[in-house]
Amino acid sequence: MKNPLLKTALLMLGVAALGFGARAQTTPAADTWTKKKAEKWFKKREWANGLKLNVQESIDKVEFAKQYHANKAVWDKAFAYFRDTNLDQLTPGKYPVDGENVTAAVTENPTKDYDKTNWESHRKYIDMQYVVQGAEKIGVVPLDKATVTKPYDEARDVANYSADGKLYEAKPGTIYIFFPQDVHRPNIKVDGVEKDKKLVLKVRVAS
Repeated sequence: MKNPLLKTALLMLGVAALGFGARAQTTPAADTWTKKKAEKWFKKREWANGLKLNVQESIDKVEFAKQYHANKAVWDKAFAYFRDTNLDQLTPGKYPVDGENVTAAVTENPTKDYDKTNWESHRKYIDMQYVVQGAEKIGVVPLDKATVTKPYDEARDVANYSADGKLYEAKPGTIYIFFPQDVHRPNIKVDGVEKDKKLVLKVRVAS
């Protein structure tokens, strides 16, 4: 090829194409995440970016992988907030993290008897719930296993249900993440623990 500039440009395009192909092979498209691929990605913990806290193993890993890669910058800010904030020193209240994409709220309240709590789900935001001090039980059940008792309220981004789900004991060290298809029941009293301090990050659902 006589034109050296054209030759250089074509070479650069070729290298870029190879790089794109490599990235495409390592990060599946949203519709190609399998349970096996998502499990492998989850265990590599690249999403944690240095965060030492765990994400509860019951998380829907396929949905997590899809949401994370569809909105990586937002998720990175959410995890960075957990990593870089002294959570023990946060006082109750609401905190900005990333505009309307990520918001944080800290509560320090008595936990409740099971029958004083509710099954709920959200459509606009994903819940990242973390017990900073104390403990509580949190119930989880798939949306298709729950029966609506209070229809979705768009202003409050919540619907309520009746259901029978598995209960987990949430304690410091583990983040629970609930997607729109995860009906959850937080704030349930643990024997011997009267209250807890809790951080909830709301992460906007990727459209």
